[in-house]
Amino acid sequence: MTAQADPRAERTRAKLRRALLEECSEQPLEAVSVATLVRRAGVGRATFYVHYADLEDLAVDACADVVREAVDALHAWRGRPDPVQPPPALLAFFAGLPPHADLYRTLLRPGGSGPLGHVLNRDLRARSLAERSLVGAPDPELIASAVAAAFAGVLADWLHGLIDGTPEQVAQQAWQLLVALHRSR
Repeated sequence: MTAQADPRAERTRAKLRRALLEECSEQPLEAVSVATLVRRAGVGRATFYVHYADLEDLAVDACADVVREAVDALHAWRGRPDPVQPPPALLAFFAGLPPHADLYRTLLRPGGSGPLGHVLNRDLRARSLAERSLVGAPDPELIASAVAAAFAGVLADWLHGLIDGTPEQVAQQAWQLLVALHRSR
């Protein structure tokens, strides 16, 4: 049985992720120590290092759900997408970001770089590429790259205050931008 398939290992990782999110709701990631985190999670320090290389590694894992939610929200439509109104899942995604926005800002830098930005870009590009290829849309690699980079950049810049707007406004603007990218080729 691998560590990934071991339910005990998954429970331990879940405790550590939960503890990190709780700590980061009280203080920035830079102020969190492994000692404080393992105490809160109720696990040993050595156990932490069995699962994660460092706090940033854990933080990216803890925030992986936000990446999955983003990818799913952008693809939460069937048939022909409404070019103006984003899917409700995308609106809900943006509305749900504020509770952990400080942590996301730490991991997702302006322009969409950073460790969380790399994961978001990779996963969103793969999903867009698969879907464009499946329907035979032209230039799937080009458009998938553009969509991933544009969304990661807009999301990061909004989280960092470089783009003004409510979650609903930014979701709508990002959606319209991505639809335009899909239609450009």
